[in-house]
Amino acid sequence: MSGFLEGLRCSECIDWGEKRNTIASIAAGVLFFTGWWIIIDAAVIYPTMEEFNHSYHACGVIATIAFLMINAVSNGQVRGDSYSEGCLGQTAFLSASHSARIWLFIGFMLAFGSLIASMWILFGGYVAKEKAIVYPGIAVFFQNAFIFFGGLVFKFGRTEDLWQ
Repeated sequence: MSGFLEGLRCSECIDWGEKRNTIASIAAGVLFFTGWWIIIDAAVIYPTMEEFNHSYHACGVIATIAFLMINAVSNGQVRGDSYSEGCLGQTAFLSASHSARIWLFIGFMLAFGSLIASMWILFGGYVAKEKAIVYPGIAVFFQNAFIFFGGLVFKFGRTEDLWQ
C-alpha cells in the first residue's frame, strides 16, 4: 500500500515523492477533524441524556488514543530496521522491536474495538430500539470511522524515506 500514488495516471506530471507526506498528513488531519466535528455537532444538537447518552464519547476518546498509539511507532521500528547500537547491543534492539510490535498491536486492537463498539452503539442503542432520533448513533459511528481511517492514512500514507 505504500506505493498506491505511483499507480495513478498523473504520477508523471506531479512529483508525489516530496509531497506525499504533506498530502497524507493533511488528509489524515481532515479526517480526524471531521470525526470530532461530527460528534461535537451531535452533542450540541442533542444535549439531553435521553437523546444522546454522553458516555458514548468514550469510543471517540479511545479511538483518539489508538490513533496516537498507532502513529507513535515508526515502520522501521516495527520491521526492525532502526539502529542497533547502544550499551546492550542486539539484545536491547530485539526487545525494542518486540515492544514496538506489541504497542502497535494494542493500538490497532483499540482502534478496531472502538469502531466495533460504535457500530454496537448505533445498532443496539438506536436502530434496534427504534428510536425516533438516530443521528447521535450515526454521529458516534462516523466519528470513529473517520478517526480510524485518518489513523490508517497517517500511518501508511506517508513514507519514511524522506526522514533519513
